[in-house]
Amino acid sequence: MKVTVKRKADRIPVVIGTEFIKLEAALKFANAVESGGMAKADIQDGLVSVNGEVCTMRGKKLYPGDTVSYQGAEYLICIHEPQ
Repeated sequence: MKVTVKRKADRIPVVIGTEFIKLEAALKFANAVESGGMAKADIQDGLVSVNGEVCTMRGKKLYPGDTVSYQGAEYLICIHEPQ
């Protein structure tokens, strides 16, 4: 089994101004997808992971500290730019 460890600096910050953001909206907000339809399809096809586990719920609530993996990139949900 191959294990990859990512440093926090390798994560792309997604800064939100609310308590949470839904997974579909987070992908659009991070410009990871071109449209909501693309986000919906890719989430339902199991191409998105949340905190290391495949997630097929496009309405999944993400809170600061959660990570989203999609197409080789990792996004960190945060309320301010990480140091």
